[in-house]
Amino acid sequence: MIERFMKNELSLKRWRRFRAHTSAIVSIWVLVVVGFFSVTAEFWANSKPLYLKHHGQSYFPVVQKVHPSEFGLTDIMVMDYRELEMGPDYIVIWPPIRWDAYERNPELSQLPSGPSKANVFGTDESGRDVAARLLYGFRYSMTYAVSVWFFCSLIGIILGASMGFFAGWIDIVGQRVIEVWESVPMLMLLIILASIISPTIWVLTGFTVFFGWTGISLYMRAEFLKLRKREFVEAAKALGAGRTRIIFRHILPNSLTPWITLTPFLVAGSITGLASLDYLGYGLPPPTPSWGELLGQAQKHFQVAWWLAVFPSLALFMTLTALNLIGSAIRDAYDPRK
Repeated sequence: MIERFMKNELSLKRWRRFRAHTSAIVSIWVLVVVGFFSVTAEFWANSKPLYLKHHGQSYFPVVQKVHPSEFGLTDIMVMDYRELEMGPDYIVIWPPIRWDAYERNPELSQLPSGPSKANVFGTDESGRDVAARLLYGFRYSMTYAVSVWFFCSLIGIILGASMGFFAGWIDIVGQRVIEVWESVPMLMLLIILASIISPTIWVLTGFTVFFGWTGISLYMRAEFLKLRKREFVEAAKALGAGRTRIIFRHILPNSLTPWITLTPFLVAGSITGLASLDYLGYGLPPPTPSWGELLGQAQKHFQVAWWLAVFPSLALFMTLTALNLIGSAIRDAYDPRK
Protein backbone atom coordinates (compact mmCIF):
# COMPACT_ATOMS: atom_id res chain seq x y z
CA MET A 1 0.00 0.00 0.00
CA ILE A 2 2.84 2.38 0.91
CA GLU A 3 4.68 1.51 -2.32
CA ARG A 4 1.55 2.22 -4.36
CA PHE A 5 1.05 5.55 -2.57
CA MET A 6 4.65 6.57 -3.20
CA LYS A 7 4.33 5.72 -6.89
CA ASN A 8 1.15 7.78 -7.15
CA GLU A 9 2.82 10.64 -5.29
CA LEU A 10 5.79 10.50 -7.67
CA SER A 11 3.47 10.49 -10.68
CA LEU A 12 1.63 13.48 -9.22
CA LYS A 13 4.88 15.40 -8.78
CA ARG A 14 5.88 14.61 -12.36
CA TRP A 15 2.51 15.77 -13.65
CA ARG A 16 2.84 19.04 -11.72
CA ARG A 17 6.30 19.66 -13.18
CA PHE A 18 5.01 18.88 -16.66
CA ARG A 19 1.96 21.12 -16.22
CA ALA A 20 4.22 23.98 -15.21
CA HIS A 21 5.40 24.11 -18.85
CA THR A 22 2.61 26.15 -20.41
CA SER A 23 4.15 25.79 -23.87
CA ALA A 24 3.86 21.99 -23.63
CA ILE A 25 0.18 22.15 -22.62
CA VAL A 26 -0.54 24.53 -25.50
CA SER A 27 1.37 22.22 -27.86
CA ILE A 28 -0.74 19.25 -26.80
CA TRP A 29 -3.93 21.18 -27.49
CA VAL A 30 -2.61 22.33 -30.87
CA LEU A 31 -1.80 18.75 -31.90
CA VAL A 32 -5.15 17.47 -30.59
CA VAL A 33 -7.13 20.14 -32.46
CA VAL A 34 -5.18 19.74 -35.71
CA GLY A 35 -5.39 15.96 -35.37
CA PHE A 36 -9.15 16.14 -34.94
CA PHE A 37 -9.56 18.28 -38.05
CA SER A 38 -7.27 15.94 -40.00
CA VAL A 39 -9.02 12.74 -38.90
CA THR A 40 -12.37 14.30 -39.83
CA ALA A 41 -10.93 16.05 -42.91
CA GLU A 42 -13.78 14.86 -45.12
CA PHE A 43 -16.08 17.24 -43.25
CA TRP A 44 -13.77 20.24 -43.70
CA ALA A 45 -12.24 19.74 -47.14
CA ASN A 46 -14.33 17.91 -49.68
CA SER A 47 -15.97 18.35 -53.05
CA LYS A 48 -19.18 16.83 -51.67
CA PRO A 49 -21.73 18.89 -49.72
CA LEU A 50 -22.28 18.22 -46.04
CA TYR A 51 -26.02 18.52 -46.57
CA LEU A 52 -28.19 18.75 -49.68
CA LYS A 53 -31.93 19.23 -50.01
CA HIS A 54 -33.06 18.49 -53.54
CA HIS A 55 -36.69 18.11 -54.64
CA GLY A 56 -37.72 17.91 -50.99
CA GLN A 57 -35.35 15.00 -50.33
CA SER A 58 -32.47 15.35 -47.87
CA TYR A 59 -29.03 13.91 -48.64
CA PHE A 60 -25.72 13.80 -46.76
CA PRO A 61 -23.27 13.23 -49.63
CA VAL A 62 -20.14 13.51 -47.46
CA VAL A 63 -21.08 10.28 -45.64
CA GLN A 64 -23.63 8.87 -48.07
CA LYS A 65 -22.98 7.57 -51.57
CA VAL A 66 -25.64 8.98 -53.88
CA HIS A 67 -26.01 7.77 -57.47
CA PRO A 68 -26.53 10.50 -60.14
CA SER A 69 -29.80 8.85 -61.12
CA GLU A 70 -31.25 10.13 -57.82
CA PHE A 71 -31.06 13.59 -59.37
CA GLY A 72 -32.39 12.52 -62.78
CA LEU A 73 -28.91 12.25 -64.39
CA THR A 74 -28.49 9.06 -66.39
CA ASP A 75 -25.50 9.91 -68.60
CA ILE A 76 -22.82 10.03 -65.88
CA MET A 77 -21.56 7.57 -63.27
CA VAL A 78 -19.89 9.94 -60.78
CA MET A 79 -21.79 12.88 -59.37
CA ASP A 80 -20.27 16.36 -59.60
CA TYR A 81 -22.31 18.38 -57.14
CA ARG A 82 -20.97 21.68 -58.43
CA GLU A 83 -22.71 21.05 -61.74
CA LEU A 84 -26.02 20.15 -60.12
CA GLU A 85 -28.77 22.63 -61.02
CA MET A 86 -30.22 24.16 -57.88
CA GLY A 87 -33.67 25.69 -57.57
CA PRO A 88 -34.74 28.48 -55.20
CA ASP A 89 -36.10 26.04 -52.61
CA TYR A 90 -32.99 23.85 -52.64
CA ILE A 91 -30.49 23.88 -49.76
CA VAL A 92 -26.80 23.00 -49.98
CA ILE A 93 -24.16 23.28 -47.20
CA TRP A 94 -20.55 22.99 -48.35
CA PRO A 95 -17.44 22.27 -46.28
CA PRO A 96 -15.17 25.28 -45.58
CA ILE A 97 -12.74 24.01 -48.24
CA ARG A 98 -14.69 22.90 -51.31
CA TRP A 99 -11.95 20.63 -52.64
CA ASP A 100 -10.67 17.25 -51.57
CA ALA A 101 -6.97 16.40 -51.55
CA TYR A 102 -7.03 14.71 -54.98
CA GLU A 103 -9.25 17.02 -57.03
CA ARG A 104 -7.94 19.45 -59.62
CA ASN A 105 -9.46 22.88 -60.07
CA PRO A 106 -10.49 22.80 -63.77
CA GLU A 107 -10.98 26.57 -63.98
CA LEU A 108 -7.27 27.36 -63.59
CA SER A 109 -5.26 28.14 -66.71
CA GLN A 110 -1.89 28.58 -65.01
CA LEU A 111 -0.42 25.97 -62.66
CA PRO A 112 0.61 26.15 -59.93
CA SER A 113 -1.84 28.89 -59.01
CA GLY A 114 -1.46 31.31 -56.12
CA PRO A 115 -3.81 31.88 -53.18
CA SER A 116 -7.28 32.98 -54.20
CA LYS A 117 -10.85 32.92 -52.96
CA ALA A 118 -11.36 29.45 -54.42
CA ASN A 119 -8.01 28.08 -53.16
CA VAL A 120 -6.96 30.02 -50.06
CA PHE A 121 -3.46 28.44 -49.91
CA GLY A 122 -3.09 28.18 -53.67
CA THR A 123 -2.71 25.00 -55.71
CA ASP A 124 0.14 22.67 -56.57
CA GLU A 125 1.48 21.94 -60.04
CA SER A 126 -1.47 19.62 -60.73
CA GLY A 127 -4.11 22.16 -59.68
CA ARG A 128 -4.92 20.45 -56.37
CA ASP A 129 -5.78 22.57 -53.34
CA VAL A 130 -2.77 23.02 -51.04
CA ALA A 131 -4.86 23.58 -47.89
CA ALA A 132 -6.73 20.32 -48.44
CA ARG A 133 -3.49 18.42 -49.07
CA LEU A 134 -1.92 19.86 -45.92
CA LEU A 135 -4.94 18.83 -43.85
CA TYR A 136 -5.05 15.31 -45.24
CA GLY A 137 -1.26 15.06 -45.18
CA PHE A 138 -1.15 15.50 -41.39
CA ARG A 139 -3.18 12.30 -41.11
CA TYR A 140 -0.66 10.31 -43.14
CA SER A 141 2.35 11.82 -41.36
CA MET A 142 1.02 11.06 -37.89
CA THR A 143 -0.19 7.59 -38.88
CA TYR A 144 3.27 6.72 -40.15
CA ALA A 145 5.09 8.30 -37.19
CA VAL A 146 2.91 6.78 -34.47
CA SER A 147 2.95 3.35 -36.15
CA VAL A 148 6.75 3.40 -36.41
CA TRP A 149 7.04 4.52 -32.78
CA PHE A 150 4.63 1.84 -31.50
CA PHE A 151 6.13 -1.14 -33.30
CA CYS A 152 9.74 -0.02 -32.74
CA SER A 153 8.92 0.38 -29.06
CA LEU A 154 7.26 -3.02 -28.87
CA ILE A 155 10.20 -4.83 -30.49
CA GLY A 156 12.86 -2.72 -28.77
CA ILE A 157 11.40 -3.14 -25.28
CA ILE A 158 11.00 -6.92 -25.65
CA LEU A 159 14.47 -7.54 -27.06
CA GLY A 160 16.22 -4.96 -24.88
CA ALA A 161 14.58 -6.29 -21.73
CA SER A 162 15.56 -9.85 -22.65
CA MET A 163 19.21 -8.90 -23.20
CA GLY A 164 19.38 -6.87 -20.01
CA PHE A 165 17.59 -9.30 -17.71
CA PHE A 166 19.05 -12.62 -18.85
CA ALA A 167 22.49 -11.23 -19.87
CA GLY A 168 25.02 -13.97 -20.69
CA TRP A 169 24.98 -15.43 -24.17
CA ILE A 170 21.59 -13.83 -24.95
CA ASP A 171 23.10 -10.39 -24.39
CA ILE A 172 26.24 -11.21 -26.39
CA VAL A 173 24.29 -12.51 -29.40
CA GLY A 174 21.82 -9.63 -29.19
CA GLN A 175 24.59 -7.04 -29.15
CA ARG A 176 26.25 -8.57 -32.21
CA VAL A 177 22.91 -8.53 -34.08
CA ILE A 178 22.38 -4.87 -33.16
CA GLU A 179 25.87 -3.98 -34.38
CA VAL A 180 25.08 -5.55 -37.75
CA TRP A 181 21.65 -3.89 -37.91
CA GLU A 182 23.03 -0.45 -37.12
CA SER A 183 25.67 -0.74 -39.86
CA VAL A 184 23.00 -1.18 -42.55
CA PRO A 185 22.34 2.04 -44.55
CA MET A 186 18.57 2.18 -44.02
CA LEU A 187 17.97 5.30 -46.13
CA MET A 188 19.82 3.78 -49.08
CA LEU A 189 17.81 0.57 -48.83
CA LEU A 190 14.57 2.57 -48.63
CA ILE A 191 15.50 4.42 -51.82
CA ILE A 192 16.32 1.12 -53.55
CA LEU A 193 13.03 -0.38 -52.36
CA ALA A 194 11.05 2.62 -53.62
CA SER A 195 12.81 2.32 -56.98
CA ILE A 196 11.71 -1.30 -57.34
CA ILE A 197 8.14 -1.11 -56.03
CA SER A 198 5.63 1.63 -55.26
CA PRO A 199 5.66 1.58 -51.42
CA THR A 200 2.46 2.11 -49.46
CA ILE A 201 2.46 3.73 -46.04
CA TRP A 202 2.45 0.29 -44.41
CA VAL A 203 5.36 -0.96 -46.51
CA LEU A 204 7.37 2.10 -45.48
CA THR A 205 6.32 1.58 -41.86
CA GLY A 206 7.31 -2.08 -41.87
CA PHE A 207 10.67 -1.40 -43.48
CA THR A 208 11.45 1.44 -41.06
CA VAL A 209 10.48 -0.67 -38.05
CA PHE A 210 12.60 -3.58 -39.34
CA PHE A 211 15.74 -1.46 -38.94
CA GLY A 212 14.61 1.19 -36.43
CA TRP A 213 14.09 -0.74 -33.19
CA THR A 214 17.76 -0.90 -32.17
CA GLY A 215 17.98 2.46 -30.38
CA ILE A 216 15.11 1.70 -27.99
CA SER A 217 16.47 -1.78 -27.29
CA LEU A 218 19.82 -0.34 -26.19
CA TYR A 219 18.13 1.99 -23.70
CA MET A 220 15.99 -0.82 -22.30
CA ARG A 221 18.99 -3.16 -22.06
CA ALA A 222 20.90 -0.57 -20.05
CA GLU A 223 17.97 -0.01 -17.67
CA PHE A 224 17.42 -3.74 -17.09
CA LEU A 225 21.15 -4.34 -16.52
CA LYS A 226 21.11 -1.52 -13.94
CA LEU A 227 17.95 -2.61 -12.14
CA ARG A 228 18.27 -6.41 -12.16
CA LYS A 229 20.68 -6.33 -9.17
CA ARG A 230 18.94 -3.60 -7.17
CA GLU A 231 17.76 -4.26 -3.63
CA PHE A 232 14.03 -4.33 -4.41
CA VAL A 233 14.60 -6.98 -7.08
CA GLU A 234 16.70 -9.11 -4.73
CA ALA A 235 13.98 -8.74 -2.09
CA ALA A 236 11.34 -9.90 -4.56
CA LYS A 237 13.46 -12.95 -5.39
CA ALA A 238 13.88 -13.72 -1.68
CA LEU A 239 10.11 -13.61 -1.26
CA GLY A 240 9.74 -16.19 -4.01
CA ALA A 241 8.57 -13.99 -6.89
CA GLY A 242 8.95 -15.59 -10.31
CA ARG A 243 10.74 -14.11 -13.31
CA THR A 244 7.53 -12.92 -14.93
CA ARG A 245 6.44 -11.00 -11.85
CA ILE A 246 9.91 -9.53 -11.32
CA ILE A 247 10.11 -8.33 -14.94
CA PHE A 248 6.61 -6.92 -15.35
CA ARG A 249 5.91 -5.81 -11.78
CA HIS A 250 9.25 -4.52 -10.54
CA ILE A 251 11.79 -3.87 -13.30
CA LEU A 252 9.77 -2.85 -16.37
CA PRO A 253 7.75 -0.02 -14.74
CA ASN A 254 10.97 1.46 -13.34
CA SER A 255 12.85 1.20 -16.64
CA LEU A 256 10.43 3.04 -18.94
CA THR A 257 11.61 6.56 -18.11
CA PRO A 258 14.07 6.84 -21.05
CA TRP A 259 11.44 5.47 -23.43
CA ILE A 260 8.77 7.91 -22.20
CA THR A 261 11.08 10.91 -22.46
CA LEU A 262 12.21 9.90 -25.95
CA THR A 263 8.71 9.29 -27.36
CA PRO A 264 7.93 12.83 -28.67
CA PHE A 265 11.38 13.09 -30.25
CA LEU A 266 10.98 9.67 -31.92
CA VAL A 267 7.62 10.71 -33.39
CA ALA A 268 9.10 14.01 -34.60
CA GLY A 269 12.03 12.16 -36.19
CA SER A 270 9.68 9.82 -38.05
CA ILE A 271 7.67 12.76 -39.42
CA THR A 272 10.89 14.37 -40.62
CA GLY A 273 12.04 11.09 -42.17
CA LEU A 274 8.81 10.63 -44.12
CA ALA A 275 8.87 14.24 -45.31
CA SER A 276 12.48 13.77 -46.48
CA LEU A 277 11.61 10.63 -48.42
CA ASP A 278 8.60 12.33 -50.02
CA TYR A 279 10.73 15.35 -50.88
CA LEU A 280 13.23 13.08 -52.66
CA GLY A 281 10.41 11.27 -54.47
CA TYR A 282 10.89 7.92 -52.69
CA GLY A 283 8.11 8.13 -50.14
CA LEU A 284 4.36 7.72 -50.42
CA PRO A 285 3.17 7.11 -53.99
CA PRO A 286 1.36 9.98 -55.73
CA PRO A 287 -1.26 11.34 -55.47
CA THR A 288 -1.11 10.65 -51.73
CA PRO A 289 -1.21 13.99 -49.83
CA SER A 290 2.27 14.66 -48.50
CA TRP A 291 4.05 17.64 -47.01
CA GLY A 292 7.40 16.52 -48.39
CA GLU A 293 5.97 16.18 -51.90
CA LEU A 294 4.71 19.78 -51.75
CA LEU A 295 8.18 20.93 -50.70
CA GLY A 296 9.62 19.00 -53.65
CA GLN A 297 7.30 20.90 -55.96
CA ALA A 298 8.34 24.14 -54.27
CA GLN A 299 11.94 23.48 -55.31
CA LYS A 300 10.91 23.13 -58.94
CA HIS A 301 8.70 26.24 -58.92
CA PHE A 302 10.46 28.33 -56.29
CA GLN A 303 10.57 31.50 -58.38
CA VAL A 304 6.84 31.57 -59.09
CA ALA A 305 5.17 29.50 -56.34
CA TRP A 306 6.27 30.75 -52.92
CA TRP A 307 3.14 29.29 -51.30
CA LEU A 308 4.35 25.75 -52.01
CA ALA A 309 7.35 26.41 -49.78
CA VAL A 310 5.78 28.61 -47.10
CA PHE A 311 2.66 26.70 -46.06
CA PRO A 312 4.11 23.13 -45.93
CA SER A 313 7.17 24.51 -44.10
CA LEU A 314 4.92 26.20 -41.55
CA ALA A 315 2.97 22.96 -41.07
CA LEU A 316 6.19 21.01 -40.48
CA PHE A 317 7.59 23.71 -38.22
CA MET A 318 4.44 23.85 -36.11
CA THR A 319 4.21 20.06 -35.70
CA LEU A 320 7.89 19.48 -34.94
CA THR A 321 8.06 22.45 -32.56
CA ALA A 322 5.00 21.21 -30.65
CA LEU A 323 6.46 17.70 -30.32
CA ASN A 324 9.83 19.02 -29.18
CA LEU A 325 8.24 21.30 -26.58
CA ILE A 326 6.27 18.35 -25.24
CA GLY A 327 9.42 16.21 -25.20
CA SER A 328 11.38 18.86 -23.32
CA ALA A 329 8.62 19.16 -20.71
CA ILE A 330 8.47 15.39 -20.23
CA ARG A 331 12.24 15.21 -19.89
CA ASP A 332 12.10 17.93 -17.25
CA ALA A 333 9.26 16.21 -15.40
CA TYR A 334 11.17 12.89 -15.24
CA ASP A 335 14.49 14.51 -14.30
CA PRO A 336 15.65 12.59 -11.16
CA ARG A 337 17.64 15.61 -9.95
CA LYS A 338 14.42 17.56 -9.33
